[in-house]
This record gives sequence, structure tokens and C-alpha cells, in this order.
Amino acid sequence: MGYLCAVEREEPQRGRAGSVQDVEPITDEELWTGEEDGDHSGWFCVRTDPFPCPAPGCTFVAVFMTAAHLVLVWQERDDPNLLWHAQRAKDVGRNPRVVAYETSFGPSASYYAWEAAGRPVHGIRGR
Repeated sequence: MGYLCAVEREEPQRGRAGSVQDVEPITDEELWTGEEDGDHSGWFCVRTDPFPCPAPGCTFVAVFMTAAHLVLVWQERDDPNLLWHAQRAKDVGRNPRVVAYETSFGPSASYYAWEAAGRPVHGIRGR
């Protein structure tokens, strides 16, 4: 005999993503690099059409879902958060494709390590 229990989960909401006025710079000592996660070869990431970093003056152009210019990776191809982010990329016309991560794509970070670090983005953290 099985049973069900309720699980509370925060649902994604539409709205403004934030602006430069909503963030504060992080000093170099606090920049998140994701290096503690090790090799993510064979994990999964979301490849997209090229899009520029939204930070003023930054010339970085991403072709993957990124955080702090690191390719975000998930261990499972059908991870709900991976699929949710792929859908968000589709909603804004970035033509997402879930692919196996390769080190040649550039430095990576686990999505869940990124979340645990407070979701740092381009050296800035929300207030």
C-alpha cells in the first residue's frame, strides 16, 4: 500500500527579471566560479542561438544557457529544471536544444550548485 504526501514547490512566475539597479557588485574574492563541481562531461545542457550577455559593456556572447558565463549543466536529460529553462529559452525565441555537455563548450557549473550559491550572474548578486 502506498501513500501520497503534499510537496510545496515555488512555481515560476512571469515578470521582470531584474535590472542593473536591483543588483550590487561582488568583489573579486566573492566571484563564483563553479570550479568545485569538477568534470561534467556527459551531463546535459541547453544549446541556444547566440545571445549577448545583458551586462553593460560585456561583449560575451552565449550559445548555451549560462550563469556567470559558465555553461549550466544537469545530470539528467529530463530534469524538470532543465526542461523549464529550455522552455523559457523557447519562449524568447532562442531555439533551445538539449545536448550532452562536452568540455570543448567551455567551463561548466552544475545548475544545483549555481542555485546553492545564490544564483550569481556575471559577477553580480541580487539584493
